[in-house]
Amino acid sequence: MIHEDTFDLQLAKECARSFSGACGVGCTVSDASGRCLFETGYGCTTCRICHIAGREEADCIGTHLYGMTEAVRFGGKYIYTGPMGLTCFVSPILGDEGVAAKLTVGPFLMVERRDYIAYDLEECGKLHGEPLQRVIQELDNIPYFPPERITEMSNLLFMAVGFMNNVSDAERMRSIQGSGAIQGQITAYIQQIKRTREQPPYPFEQERKLLRAVRQMNKPEANRLLNELLGHILFSSGGNMEQIKPRLYELLVMIGRTAIEAGADPDKTLQTNHHYLVRLEGSRDFDALCSWLAQECNTLMDSIFDFTGIRHTNVIHRTIQYLNTHYQEKITLEEAAQRVYLSPAYFSRVFKAEMGESFTAYLNRVRIEHSKELLRHKNIRLTDIAQLVGFEDQSYFTKVFKKLVGVPPLQYRNSKD
Repeated sequence: MIHEDTFDLQLAKECARSFSGACGVGCTVSDASGRCLFETGYGCTTCRICHIAGREEADCIGTHLYGMTEAVRFGGKYIYTGPMGLTCFVSPILGDEGVAAKLTVGPFLMVERRDYIAYDLEECGKLHGEPLQRVIQELDNIPYFPPERITEMSNLLFMAVGFMNNVSDAERMRSIQGSGAIQGQITAYIQQIKRTREQPPYPFEQERKLLRAVRQMNKPEANRLLNELLGHILFSSGGNMEQIKPRLYELLVMIGRTAIEAGADPDKTLQTNHHYLVRLEGSRDFDALCSWLAQECNTLMDSIFDFTGIRHTNVIHRTIQYLNTHYQEKITLEEAAQRVYLSPAYFSRVFKAEMGESFTAYLNRVRIEHSKELLRHKNIRLTDIAQLVGFEDQSYFTKVFKKLVGVPPLQYRNSKD
């Protein structure tokens, strides 16, 4: 049951009504579980296209909930594609205890109607005859917007919902909560060090795990490992800020280079190094530095993949996240396509068009990057490394490694002595 004191439902309705009237597109207010509370215009609740095409309602609901989750992760707005290739964007409405509801705009088309019918409905959706004609009739209710206008509309929704959210209070509370969590983890790690009753060596293994988590865009794990490293740095330096600052700068540079290797823009990322030096030079408060460092680390992870202009944003992002965390498993194109509710042929085409390489080529590159870490350990055999990163055959692993790196795995290992 929705308690209206968690957010202003009447204000949310007015916002949806005004946005829909001004932009000519459906607008829906839903609770955090996806239940519709109010809809104006031709919105997702009114839309019958998935039903006509024989798609499960759960697919559509799951996509919308995923969109809300990603909107929170990406700072308050997110553009995504539904199961039938129609587009929506969403902004979360905050309550006293986090996300209370969401305001979703759509569905709408971001491609010409004739292209949508030929590609998304006929070729990918396999719709023909009466079902196809019924969906085409339904399309009369769905507007078309060029991508640049969608970006502006999404920004407008974000600002409108930000008014309801009382942005300054929300940001202040998130900042306070985040800082407290960071300090709690650092303190706990220092207590753990103290129990050993001796000065421990610098945890290089934790550092490698941190960089691996950054490469995988695993924010919870990256933040946890970063806090442990900060605890070690604080403890070993005795709180001396002049010793702490260069260590933190070194960490930021390594995280930045890892982000570049994983796909972040090199020029933009390297330009931030000067900013880091200036920020560190003027800092006197270790607690404030920790909060800032965590924020910069998250920003670098967000920059790894720039999805601006990508039509199938949620499909690509979900796939990349999955591959970066499950690369060691047997992953097929068919399984990956099923996870994002697309046919294998359509998924393969979308992935290559958006990423510039095939699904298999990208997966192999992820696996080879992880194998480089394992090759640093001389006691792990090549056969085992191949299996640990998802290759069933060592000879194929060697062939792919040489193609991507330029040298065979053993030569690479020896060069790291």
